Amino acid sequence: MPSAAPGHSDRLSGGSSPQGTLRYAARFQGRAAAGHFREVPGGVLFSSIGVGTYLGEPDNRTDEAYSQAVVAAVEGGINVIDTAINYRLQRSERSVGAALKALASEGYAREELVLCTKAGFLTPDGEMPDDANEYFADEYLKPGIFRPEEIAAGCHSMAPRFLENQLNRSLANLNVDCVDVFYLHNPETQLDEISGDEFRKRLRGAFEFLESASTAGKIGGYGLATWNAFRDEPKSRGYLSLAEVEDIARKIAGNDHHFRFVQLPLNLAMPEALLRPNQIVQGKTMAMVQAGRALGITLVTSAALLQGQLTRNLPPYIRAALGVESDSGQALQFARSVPGVTTALVGMSDLAHVRENLEVISLEPAPRDQFLKLFEPRK
Repeated sequence: MPSAAPGHSDRLSGGSSPQGTLRYAARFQGRAAAGHFREVPGGVLFSSIGVGTYLGEPDNRTDEAYSQAVVAAVEGGINVIDTAINYRLQRSERSVGAALKALASEGYAREELVLCTKAGFLTPDGEMPDDANEYFADEYLKPGIFRPEEIAAGCHSMAPRFLENQLNRSLANLNVDCVDVFYLHNPETQLDEISGDEFRKRLRGAFEFLESASTAGKIGGYGLATWNAFRDEPKSRGYLSLAEVEDIARKIAGNDHHFRFVQLPLNLAMPEALLRPNQIVQGKTMAMVQAGRALGITLVTSAALLQGQLTRNLPPYIRAALGVESDSGQALQFARSVPGVTTALVGMSDLAHVRENLEVISLEPAPRDQFLKLFEPRK
């Protein structure tokens, strides 16, 4: 089981800043092509690809592999690091925390990096308990962190007390006093069990807490990390309207609300966020990438390589359109070149994969005319 997180006095302070991320980008002048670093509202620069930490066994070997991969990625030009409290039973967060400590010793300041995590799913601590139900009852139900009726699908909660508990645990795991982006993790999980009205009520309660956490300096901004919610057809039970979600935040905190991010899958095999017109903003129907731009929401995409499925046997026309030799490079170049996308996440727990993924940052994102060749009719 991983060792306990350090105390508050040992934590890295602050969060990403425009000045810090600009300084980080300057480290890679001449190595990173134009378009690799993208400015989000507020002036912070995000790298066009980011480190994901989802897959892998909850063991010491994988812990160390992720820590090494995060360090290598940051040293190579990637400043967006994405994790979640439930990834590998909290161990991915702790691996990132170890990497941040190592990077700090090398002179990389906290303000140069964009740190993102998520909460919503119930997770054990470091290893699977003999009796998960007993563990969650002792850890959360008995102390009143959530009530039974606040759990959906037996595994998910957006109760404000639970989110506060998870955020504090994440800060300890990561050894920081602030995360830059805090996502509600797959909130659409709840829509299989509760009504739309109840869902919006719960989402409002969650957003009220997250606004207070932002005011307290524990998070920079917040968002939704989703799988189906923003890709589905509007008639689907798990569908979410970005305009309606943004409206909830605006009614809580006005135009200066901190709901600023959405994460969703977008890759060669899952192009719905680009091609499916399932969102309505100010009476106009559009795809998710356009809706995000219209509402000032930064889009971060997940599953760029679809957990390795897009690293082999891609059709030749993709290479012809994008001008990249390797299959993984083609998939990553597609994901980072989608108009309206700020960062494309890819899992990196292997140094060889980090080095391969870093090759794409020397390329400019595919320009519009080159990108559109992917969608031309083929003979």
